[in-house]
Amino acid sequence: MKVVVITGSSRGIGFGLADALLDLGCSVVVSGSSQESTDDALAKLTRKVDQGRLLGKPCDVRDPQDIQALWDAVIDRFGRVDIWINNAGISHLTNEVWKLTAGEIENVVRITLLGAILGSRIALRGMLDQGFGSLYNMGGMGSDGRKHPGLIIYGMTKYGLQYFTESLVEETRGTSILVGSLRPGMVATDMLKAGYQDRLEEWERDKRIFNIIADRIETVTPWLARRILSNKKTGATISWMTRRKMLLRMISMPFRKRELLD
Repeated sequence: MKVVVITGSSRGIGFGLADALLDLGCSVVVSGSSQESTDDALAKLTRKVDQGRLLGKPCDVRDPQDIQALWDAVIDRFGRVDIWINNAGISHLTNEVWKLTAGEIENVVRITLLGAILGSRIALRGMLDQGFGSLYNMGGMGSDGRKHPGLIIYGMTKYGLQYFTESLVEETRGTSILVGSLRPGMVATDMLKAGYQDRLEEWERDKRIFNIIADRIETVTPWLARRILSNKKTGATISWMTRRKMLLRMISMPFRKRELLD
């Protein structure tokens, strides 16, 4: 039974991964940014599994002490960490960079990029001490270097995170640690629509494309969870939306209507 820690797992993809990994027999540590959000997620998950396989511990990934406290709590409860997933991240309103506030920019960078760097630093230290472990960083829009006007700060954090992850693969090569990245593709979460706050005309325009290429959390996360558990290769990129799958979606667009988003 694997012990899996997922940051930013009180909702969205992180929560979906927690749910799917529990279904696969893992023990899971749920961590939101606040005690309230963590408790809410824990309450939902305890309805379906033994509470002995669950731990909830809030963590502000911008704070190294908070991350260390999360690691320590998992060791105290389960004695080890088999898999650590840096999933915590936020985006910003779809807008040109000069229209964003300095606070908005800083928050996205500190949570989405710096949080994953700090989480990796602490998780890798612990895994090297215990002699084993797997670390995954959550990719997203921008990981492949493609530019998306209006979301360049978020995209930059994911592009930087991909470089960081690939570099970690090299730094940990020859150790017992496996490092990889997860690419869920476009997933229909609250964060997707939140980027269009007060821009309903643009949302109505863009959601037609999103309905073609996006998927539901409950579709993507069980697939990711199975491949995380079966992966034995460091440097792997576990990607849901492949080029072939995208091409098939586009070809079938005139014949198949998908309505994932309101």
